[in-house]
Amino acid sequence: MILEVANIHIPAGAHLEFEAAIQLGLETTLAKSPGFQSFEVRRCIETADRYLLLIQWETLEDHTVGFRESDLYAEWSAIVRPYFARPPEVEHFELVTSSIPLKH
Repeated sequence: MILEVANIHIPAGAHLEFEAAIQLGLETTLAKSPGFQSFEVRRCIETADRYLLLIQWETLEDHTVGFRESDLYAEWSAIVRPYFARPPEVEHFELVTSSIPLKH
């Protein structure tokens, strides 16, 4: 399992619109992509216009190839990109250890 972490900055005052758009985009496009497992969106407490988007994928390629090279990615971008103050910083992580039991 791979965790995609996207650090997103939005324009000041666009919280309600962004949160509605990202929910719509996640449910109607990203969640349909092969290899998608789950998502979370978290708003930063210290920096009001910053969010983290956390997405679990089966493999790195499910995101970097399967999703990003699909029509779903274009649909996703059309929904959420208008709310980005700048391009998100995206990185991928693999689990080393956790307090949550791993599913085998």
